[in-house]
Amino acid sequence: MPHINALWRLAHGQVFTPPLGVMGIVNVTPDSFYDGGTHNTAAQALAHASRLVAEGAHILDLGAESSRPGAVPLAAEEECARLLPVLFGIRRAHPAALVSVDTYHAETAARLLATGNVHILNDISACAWEPALRDVVAQYKPGYVLMHAQGKPQTMQAKPAYDNVVDAVTAFFEEGIASLTKAGLPEDRIILDPGIGFGKKAQHNMALLRACGLLQRRFNRPVLMGLSMKSLFGDVLSLPVAQRGQATQIATALLAAEGVRVHRVHDVAATVQTLRFVHAWQNAQEALCSF
Repeated sequence: MPHINALWRLAHGQVFTPPLGVMGIVNVTPDSFYDGGTHNTAAQALAHASRLVAEGAHILDLGAESSRPGAVPLAAEEECARLLPVLFGIRRAHPAALVSVDTYHAETAARLLATGNVHILNDISACAWEPALRDVVAQYKPGYVLMHAQGKPQTMQAKPAYDNVVDAVTAFFEEGIASLTKAGLPEDRIILDPGIGFGKKAQHNMALLRACGLLQRRFNRPVLMGLSMKSLFGDVLSLPVAQRGQATQIATALLAAEGVRVHRVHDVAATVQTLRFVHAWQNAQEALCSF
C-alpha cells in the first residue's frame, strides 16, 4: 500500500508491518460518550496511552474536547492545558510513538505542532470552523485527517439530510483536498475520514461504510475509520454503549477486508487481533489464487 507510506515516514522513517494503522484513542475529557472522565488527569491519560502502546497501537490520538452530539465547546487555552502534559509524557515514555492530536482549534494546533512532538492533526472541522487552522496546517505540514461533518456537535444530529450521502462526501473530499493542497499541504499528507455519526442518520452511516473502499481507491488516499462504540450500533442493533465492542470488531474486519487501513478505536488489543486475522485471511486467499 504505497499510498500510505508518506504518512508513516512522518514518524522518523518508521515502517509498520500489518496490521497497519491502529489508532488508539486517548480522551483527556470528562464528557466523552464512551470513556469520559476515565483518563481525565495527565497521569491517568499517560497510563492509558502506555497500555495502548503495549497492546499494539501504531498511533495515539489525543483529544481534550468531546465531539459527541451536544458536546460543549472547549476554549483553546484549557485544551492545551489538558493536552500538553500528556503529550510530553508520551514523548518521554514512548519516543517512537506516532502521535495524533484531535483538535479544530488553530491556537491548539499551532502550539502542539511547534513542539515537534505531533505527527498528525485529526480535525473534525476540515478547517471550516477556524479558518486560521488551514494556515497552521500549511506551515507545519503534518499528516492531516480531512473529516466530513454536517453541522457542529451541538446541533449535528438534529436533522441530518442528504440527497445522496456518498456523492456529498465525495464532493466534500474533492473540494477539501483541492483547498488544502492549494494552501500548501502536500497531498500525500492527507487522510480521509467520512465522519461516521457526524451529522448522519443510521442509513447515511451504513451507506458510507459500504463506500469506504471505493473512496480510498478513488482518491488514492488512506481512509481513517472512526466507528468505535458509536451510536450506529445502537441504531442498527439496539446495543447500549457498553455492549458495542463485538459489533465494532465485526465492522472493522469487514472494512479492513475492503481496504480500509487506519482504524481509530478504544479497544486496541481486540482490533490488533481482528486485523491480524483479516491479514491472514487475505494472504490465504492470495495463496489460493496461485494454484
